[in-house]
Amino acid sequence: QVQLVESGGGSVQAGESLRLSCAASGSFFDLHTMAWYRQAPGKQRELVAFMTRDGDTGYDDSVQGRFSISREIAKNTVSLQMNSLKPEDTGTYYCNTVYRARHYWGQGTQVTVSS
Repeated sequence: QVQLVESGGGSVQAGESLRLSCAASGSFFDLHTMAWYRQAPGKQRELVAFMTRDGDTGYDDSVQGRFSISREIAKNTVSLQMNSLKPEDTGTYYCNTVYRARHYWGQGTQVTVSS
């Protein structure tokens, strides 16, 4: 079992920054990949960024160069630094990991970017 708890959402103006954090807890040995997804109203949930235990990262094209994902392996945390935010970045952001073939999700944190 893995529990994920996000923090750090909020309301900002376009061009500003936010930092999201997610802490994993529970009974697990190792989390290979942790990721951030987002879901805008009326749209499907989409992958924003991921980072493996080895440090490999991937980003959606829409956030490449503006967002940066990082992890503290020993603390089982993952963060998402979001710079130059745009109104289209608005949505609920979810922390995600897969452990023993099962997806785990946080409760989500709201990010609202106004123009």
